[in-house]
Amino acid sequence: MLSVVIPCYNEERTLADVVARVGTADTAGLALEILIVDDCSTDASKSVARDLAAADGRVRVLSHPVNQGKGAALRTGFAEARGDLVIVQDADMEYDPADFAKLLAPILEGRADVVYGSRFLERGATEAHFLIHGLANRFLTGLSNLLSGLKLTDMETCYKLAPRALLQRVTITENRFGIEPEITAKLARLRPRPRFAEVAVSYRHRSYADGKKIGWKDGVSAIRCIFKFNLWG
Repeated sequence: MLSVVIPCYNEERTLADVVARVGTADTAGLALEILIVDDCSTDASKSVARDLAAADGRVRVLSHPVNQGKGAALRTGFAEARGDLVIVQDADMEYDPADFAKLLAPILEGRADVVYGSRFLERGATEAHFLIHGLANRFLTGLSNLLSGLKLTDMETCYKLAPRALLQRVTITENRFGIEPEITAKLARLRPRPRFAEVAVSYRHRSYADGKKIGWKDGVSAIRCIFKFNLWG
């Protein structure tokens, strides 16, 4: 089974479409469960999520009583996941579940243990990616690679796919976007080290006016997390 964990905060406009796309995605024959983790949304996201769960038995809704951040939402979702494999899916339509099949292939074919979906692996894979975000991401990924010994092109990607058994060996402590460098560093520090692979994925960048939440403070926090979790675990 594939567990799709969807952290959600104020995504009433896109949540139903994302879940619909996940529900019809090619999962290479794997059964599917969809875990929506509502992080105390102040819009109608929670109501939308409950309606989706009522209409589709594969959907479960988990809720936070107070807003904690993406990292906390993923920690909740990972703990409740039942699938052998777990993937993260943002609720904002930036990433396309049509890429699930090629993300799954390296693991199902025995070529990798952990798969990241890269927005930079192939020219043209990224649509309308703001220059400043792209440059910042490349810097953070390069710093992460330097300290972890990995050779990733997109450490900050939403699309991270791993066996639940591996995720259970990692303790997530970051509540916000610091989870991206944290989980990367902690997976890389496992022994024996998991085999990492990347596949190119499509990406449609959204603006802050559309509801994008990550900001420069999260970039500064990411640098802190890269050093902290790669050097001290």
